[in-house]
Amino acid sequence: MAEAGAPERPDAAGRRSGRVVVLGATGFVGRHVGAALEQAGYEVLAVARRPGKTPASWRFHPMDLVDSGPRALVELIDEAGPVAVVNAAGEVWSPTADRMRRSNQLLVDRLLCALGATGHRPRLVQLGSVHEYMPQPRGVWLTESSPEEPANDYGRTKLRGTRAVLRAVETGAVEAVVLRLSNVIGAGTPRGSLLGQVAAQLLDQAARGRPPQVRVSPLRSSRDFVDARDVSRAVVAALRAPDVVGRVVNVASGTSQPVRDMVDLLISISGRPARLVERPVPGARALPDADWMAVDVSAARTLLGWEPRRTARDMVEDLWRAAAEQHDGPAAGG
Repeated sequence: MAEAGAPERPDAAGRRSGRVVVLGATGFVGRHVGAALEQAGYEVLAVARRPGKTPASWRFHPMDLVDSGPRALVELIDEAGPVAVVNAAGEVWSPTADRMRRSNQLLVDRLLCALGATGHRPRLVQLGSVHEYMPQPRGVWLTESSPEEPANDYGRTKLRGTRAVLRAVETGAVEAVVLRLSNVIGAGTPRGSLLGQVAAQLLDQAARGRPPQVRVSPLRSSRDFVDARDVSRAVVAALRAPDVVGRVVNVASGTSQPVRDMVDLLISISGRPARLVERPVPGARALPDADWMAVDVSAARTLLGWEPRRTARDMVEDLWRAAAEQHDGPAAGG
């Protein structure tokens, strides 16, 4: 599956068979997670609203996880008998708070209801977000004990989902762990993201024969960007780690990268010299001027035996290669 990359194959001694249900499996992160699970020896049961490009080796089950209600999911889990469920579904770039509430909060409520009613007890890996935390001043790393006061609807709805999962663990209804992801980048990065927008502008303008010009809102912030393949390795580790049930674990690069540097890197990797224009752009994602983020990943090292391996160049090269192949065909990916 070219657009999801090719995750590293784990050591044979760490492999274990079993079926894993991946919710949101046709989305950006879900495709990477499914690929990593299959590489690790698991059978993937992909669940999503609409069919997408997935490997023939995956079993696909179409389902609207909110509108179908918990009974349909109970029947699916009872039939599949999975060792784990990974919730990679949700809304990031939705323009409305209600859609994010449905996808990031109500969907989790439906899932927890189903897991509590099923005859199986798979481990749930809930993919949360570091945007569930309160933004911290420059130089202050986010940890699992940082204040939880999100600055936007996305963070607030994701936090409600996380808290619902942790409450369900406390009552004994589920066995679950929450992985809070930083800003995920890699092959298949959505066009709604900042770097996805930049890649789209480079490709679209070149196709029209125009001198490339990339228009973005002012780039004054720094963020923690994590590679999608590293995220997928963390998910596999969370399925197997013995002491993570009921825990929140941050998954990030552990560094703060200026957003402008990431945009410059993408333009350089594209090989398409473009003029960067920074000014407010209608409809574009604007980042706060003083925004700074870095995430501590020491808990992931201790609990999951995981640490980030891939660099900013790795993730941006994957992003560009996949975007160019999708736009122009395989030869364009370099």
